Amino acid sequence: MPATEERQIATRVLDGWKAAIDEHRPADVAAYFTENALFQGAHPAYSLGRNGVEEYYAQQPIGLTVRYQIRELRPLADGVLSAYVDPDFTRPDGTVWRFHLTVIFERQDDGRWLIGHYHVSRI
Repeated sequence: MPATEERQIATRVLDGWKAAIDEHRPADVAAYFTENALFQGAHPAYSLGRNGVEEYYAQQPIGLTVRYQIRELRPLADGVLSAYVDPDFTRPDGTVWRFHLTVIFERQDDGRWLIGHYHVSRI
């Protein structure tokens, strides 16, 4: 897979994820994840599946926004892409939380790419 195609895949998924966060649409955020996604946000507990992702983002304040920069992309296997991303989450009061994010994108049978693994660590 050419590097430009990898970047297009990651950007397409992350742009949708970002838009859903910025507009406080937790169910739409979760739709960018696989049915069995392993999700580790900023809270200590992890979750499996879209329900956990939706619950996590439903707890976030309205007005939370995110900006991100893709640092590295690596194909792991056919239909699997790893990314290292730096997202900055801005809370409604203007406080910025910086993170490192490791994300694994998985191509689905219908050709869509979704997040199968998501793990942030706060800087």
